Amino acid sequence: MMSRTRIVCTLGPESATEAGIRALLGAGMTMARLNGSHNSLAWHGAAVARIRAIHGTLPILFDLPGTKIRTAQLEREPEFAVGDILALSGARSAGSGRVRVDCAAFHTLVRPGGTILADDGTLRFTVTAVEGADVLVRAETAGRLRSRKGLNVPSGHLAWHPLPAGELRLLDFARARGIDFIGLSFVESAEHVQAIRQRIAGECPRIIAKIETQAGYGNREEIFRAADAVMIDRGDLSAETSLETMTIYQKEIIATARRHSKPVIVATELLHSMIAQPTPTKAEVSDISNAVMDGASAVMLSGETAVGPYGVQSVQVMQRILQSVERHLDARAGTQLPLTREALALATGEAINRLCQALGITKVVAITRSGFAARMVSAQGIRQPILAVSNDLAAARSFNLLPGTTGVHVAVPFSRTGTEHMPVCLGRLWQLGLLDLDDVILVTGLTYPNEELRMNTISIHGVRDLRDALQWER
Repeated sequence: MMSRTRIVCTLGPESATEAGIRALLGAGMTMARLNGSHNSLAWHGAAVARIRAIHGTLPILFDLPGTKIRTAQLEREPEFAVGDILALSGARSAGSGRVRVDCAAFHTLVRPGGTILADDGTLRFTVTAVEGADVLVRAETAGRLRSRKGLNVPSGHLAWHPLPAGELRLLDFARARGIDFIGLSFVESAEHVQAIRQRIAGECPRIIAKIETQAGYGNREEIFRAADAVMIDRGDLSAETSLETMTIYQKEIIATARRHSKPVIVATELLHSMIAQPTPTKAEVSDISNAVMDGASAVMLSGETAVGPYGVQSVQVMQRILQSVERHLDARAGTQLPLTREALALATGEAINRLCQALGITKVVAITRSGFAARMVSAQGIRQPILAVSNDLAAARSFNLLPGTTGVHVAVPFSRTGTEHMPVCLGRLWQLGLLDLDDVILVTGLTYPNEELRMNTISIHGVRDLRDALQWER
């Protein structure tokens, strides 16, 4: 049995093959991620086609790089020891011996004595001098500065334009390929999300806003209202704020997600040690467990599945951790029920939670065009599988991000004056083999829609009774 918490896997050289994708799916991958900071659009296009051919309903996330400062594609990736001096330069004509970065204004963001972090904060430098476009730094950690790795200047500020020119081509690629979600980097306001949504000019791809800065954290309420989901990018968040506050920020962002009934993905170094070894550390297991107990909707693997030799093992380990935590949460669920009554939809979600705990319900069916009902039910953290049915294919595919949820597309018109589409949707689930004779299902959705109502019906059925009454056949 798969965990309710979703597992996002980054595809790279080690995993983007047909065999690699199938192996990750078998281990428990429920969303594929492609990183727009790496590889060509031709490579990404081939990967998308491969994913669609193997698993047509697997949602795909395409990460846009944003305005993050990165090292350029380097002919030589310098290795250094503690105390070594390196020269970083934003000049296009940076000569040999200098590490070129992709920000021409880089030298204006730093000052002697300041700190520069690289590669999600794993490398640390102190600025010793600024000479024209060259920034001289002293290594405080030993390592190697690789191509296309991010640089963080905690005290600096890089002006952001709502539609960075370099991202337009990537965004148009995502639209043309029917990609389900885009990861929007360094989101600091609802304005950023809205500008990208205007460019998309439709419902797909949906927007996952990445909270990675102090401003993004401070404006998280408006960002959650504007975005379809949020990702906590802990590498940049810890570098742009402080390592000591990262866990606190993560918990607060997850709590905000629960209030808004929006999915939240926790990312960066969840199983980092498994890039190089087949087993995790105890600290990593604890980290993942706490994220899920706090209410994370999904967890993401990056280098573990993109470049590491233990990608499949990483997903298997993640799956076991998630299942263990979810069993624990199920065992104590009877004593912890949400009690707020702020809206009909929230109250309906709470009622479904109570019914699922009190009765022998085996599956929940949310009949929902946009996914609102599915989000409200999923946010309750129920143990029963959720089948989210929509007549919008892109919407149905996107529901697979929601914890414990399977999106199902049905080509059925949804009535605005009755309920006749509901039994048709249930019959389709039976024909697809997603309902069994012994199932007892709770069905929820919207009937007789108007502006005030979003989710207003609950019904409970034995599938055997429905089969006999409606004369279903497979």
